[in-house]
Amino acid sequence: MLALLESGRRFDWRDLGRPSADKHSTGGVGDKVSLVLAPLVAACGVLVPMVSGRGLGHTGGTLDKLESIPGFKTTLGADAMRAQLDAIGVVMVGQGPDLAPADGRLYALRDVTATVEFEAVHRVEHRQQEDRRGRRRDRLRREVRRRRVHEDARAGARVGAAPGRRDAGARRSGRGARDRHESAARRRRRKRARSRGEHRRPEGDGPSDVRVLTLELAALMLERSGAERDRAAGLARAARAIDSGDAWERFVAMVRAQGGDAAAVETPGKLPRAPHVLDVKADRSGVLSAVRTFALGELIVHLGGGRVAKEDDVDPRVGVRVLRRIGDAIASGDTLVEVHAAGDDPGLAARARACFVIEGRAAEPPALILERID
Repeated sequence: MLALLESGRRFDWRDLGRPSADKHSTGGVGDKVSLVLAPLVAACGVLVPMVSGRGLGHTGGTLDKLESIPGFKTTLGADAMRAQLDAIGVVMVGQGPDLAPADGRLYALRDVTATVEFEAVHRVEHRQQEDRRGRRRDRLRREVRRRRVHEDARAGARVGAAPGRRDAGARRSGRGARDRHESAARRRRRKRARSRGEHRRPEGDGPSDVRVLTLELAALMLERSGAERDRAAGLARAARAIDSGDAWERFVAMVRAQGGDAAAVETPGKLPRAPHVLDVKADRSGVLSAVRTFALGELIVHLGGGRVAKEDDVDPRVGVRVLRRIGDAIASGDTLVEVHAAGDDPGLAARARACFVIEGRAAEPPALILERID
């Protein structure tokens, strides 16, 4: 891992006078948290030079989501990154000629070979690692997380991990523009509420579990970077930044700074939309006890939301929108998931339905965060 780190330049932001932090995820089918988290933490006064990846096998990629915004550039030079960090506190890019170039090449190879058990490498002064753990290979994943924390510490980072289950998932998940649209909706509704003089958190577009997970990770980043004294203070500060609309305004500023069309994120409906939307309904009653997220991710790849060859383009219109969470009571005929497809495919409904396990017994909703590793 250190060899990958040393394949490019090390960047030092300390002379900008603010602490820095980043979050890296080991992957999720609908992992949209980074899109909210990075501008949120920046709105709290911490520099967030976030280095993200593309889709990896069945998992979604932050860069692919950002590139669903017309014009958005995910590759910036060192001087441009520094200037943007100084001006607005956040930049979201991928690997480049100066920034962990060996990791970028290996990541592309891992994507098309679906080799997802080893993690991408990048470092900043502080980092919070998120892992949505699946039902299998729990022992291996625990060892991998602890190794990552140990090796990041050897590289000089103050790092922690906040693992959760992959199948716990945020209630709504997808890929490409679907995830980008949902993340924007969550921030945008805060701005609308503030303009109406509302101080309580309004109900509406974004799922509550995404808010909970994002605030927990933001609090850990603020604590680890030294911007706040403890988790409670970090939670309070992050919640204020969302509810005031500051996080949303920071996101829009980042889109403009990186060449993106701000109107595409400020106006609902401007992002690409799939021509076919299929409501997949339950064929029995019971309780949702599990979601086969690997199969769900492979279904999205089949739709065009992932790559089979590293040269493939990702269709930002396609994806899924999961409407139920583990532990929910399900009646026969309830919609489990919306499938957004580029064309008509008669086998999609059965394939999507098979991703959801409905049983007669009650199931406890799994925790969003299982433990904290320091």
